Amino acid sequence: MNRTDLLKSLITDSGHKIYRELYGSDPELLKEQSLRYTNLLNTFVSFSGAAEPYFFSSPGRTEIGGNHTDHNLGRVLAGAVNLDNVAIAAKNNSNVVRIDSVGYPGFSVNLSELKPVKEELYSSAAIARGVAAKLKEKGFVIGGFDAVIDGRVPKGSGLSSSASFEVLIGAIFSNLFNDGTLDPIDNALTGQYAENHFFGKPCGLMDQTACSCGGLVTIDFEDPLNPVVRKIDFDFLSTGFDLIITDTGGSHDNLTPEYAAVFNEMKAVAEVFGLKVQRQLTIEKIIDSIPRLRESTGDRAILRAFHFHGDNNRVVRQVEALEKNDFSSFLSMVTESGYSSYMYNQNIYTVSNVHDQGVALGLVLSEFLLRGKGAWRVHGGGFAGTIQAFVPSELTSRYIETLEHAFGKGACHKLFIREKGSVKLGF
Repeated sequence: MNRTDLLKSLITDSGHKIYRELYGSDPELLKEQSLRYTNLLNTFVSFSGAAEPYFFSSPGRTEIGGNHTDHNLGRVLAGAVNLDNVAIAAKNNSNVVRIDSVGYPGFSVNLSELKPVKEELYSSAAIARGVAAKLKEKGFVIGGFDAVIDGRVPKGSGLSSSASFEVLIGAIFSNLFNDGTLDPIDNALTGQYAENHFFGKPCGLMDQTACSCGGLVTIDFEDPLNPVVRKIDFDFLSTGFDLIITDTGGSHDNLTPEYAAVFNEMKAVAEVFGLKVQRQLTIEKIIDSIPRLRESTGDRAILRAFHFHGDNNRVVRQVEALEKNDFSSFLSMVTESGYSSYMYNQNIYTVSNVHDQGVALGLVLSEFLLRGKGAWRVHGGGFAGTIQAFVPSELTSRYIETLEHAFGKGACHKLFIREKGSVKLGF
C-alpha cells in the first residue's frame, strides 16, 4: 500500500485521536473534519504527482493578555485555538515550491531567488520565499515541494491567519527536509522575519510563537532573539465560561499604516530618552518628561506608551491569577485591558473612517450583556475585525444571538485552547 492509499484509509475515521486532539469531541464536527481532510487529499492527488504526502496543521491564536505589547518587547498571554490551517505536502524533487490553496489563487516560488521580490509584496508567495530564505541562512536544508492548503483561520479575524500560515510553511520545510529539527521558537522567529522583510508588514513575535508552540503560553520578549516562553497549566473548560471571538466586520486591507503607527509612536517616545523600545522605559520617566514628549512625539504617542506599560504589567498579574485559580480577578483584568486599548492605545477604529465602528459596537453590546458577569476586549491588532469575550455558559446562546443579530450569522466563533502547535500530523 502506497502512502496516499494509507492516508485514505486513516483519514476517513472521524474518531481518530488526531481529530479529537485538534478539534474536540463534537461528533458532527469530527465528521466534517474527516471530510475536509479527504477532500484535501483528493485535491492534492489531482494537483501533484508526488507520492509521499504528509498532513500538517497550524492553529490560529487568540491573544488573551497584552495588546500591542510584543513589538516593543513586552509580555503577552496567548493560546493556540482549534481553528487551523491544514496542508498536505510532499517533496517534488525540484527547486520550486508550488502551493494551491482552497478558495485562493495558487502560486509558485523558485527557491533559486531568495531575496524580496517587489511584485510579491503583501502576498503569500512573499511569505514562502522569506521563510525559505531565513531557513537557508540558518543552515537548514530547503527544497521544492507541492502543497494544498485549506485555511479555516478566517482572514482578518484577529486569529492570526498570516502567522499560522508562516509557521505552517516552516513546519513543512522542517519535516520534509530536516527531520523535524526546527525548534518552535526558531520557527516563529523565521515567520516573523518573512513577514517583516518579505511580506512588508512590521509585526511582533507573539502571533507566530503562539501558533508554533501551541497550548496556553505567556511570552516575555525582553530578549527578542531568546523570548522566554512558559506554558500555563489552567483548564478553561472547568470555569463554566466560553471563549467567544466575534468578527465585527470591516477589512484589514489598507490598515498596515495604522498598525505601524502604534509601533512607531511607542518607539518614538522611547527614542526621546535614547532608547529603542518602551520595555526599556518606566511610567515615572514618561510622566516626568511629558512637556518635552508632547512637543516631540504628540499626545497620542504618550497615551500609547501608557497603554504599553499598563498591559505589560497586567500580563504578569493575569498569569498569577490563573495559576492561583482566581478566575474572577483574571476576568477583571481582561476588561481592564480592553478599556486601556480603547482609551489609550486607540486601536478600536480608524480616525479616517469614523462611520464604521464595528469593533466599538461589539464592545458596547458585550458590556451591555456581560457587565458584572464576564469580560470583553478588542482582540488582535484592532481597528477592524474581532473582539474577544469570556461568557458564562448560561449566557452563551443569548450572547451569540445578540452579536450575530448585529454582525451576521456565523460571526461568532466558540473556541477552545488546543495543545498542539504547528505540526506534522501522525497519520
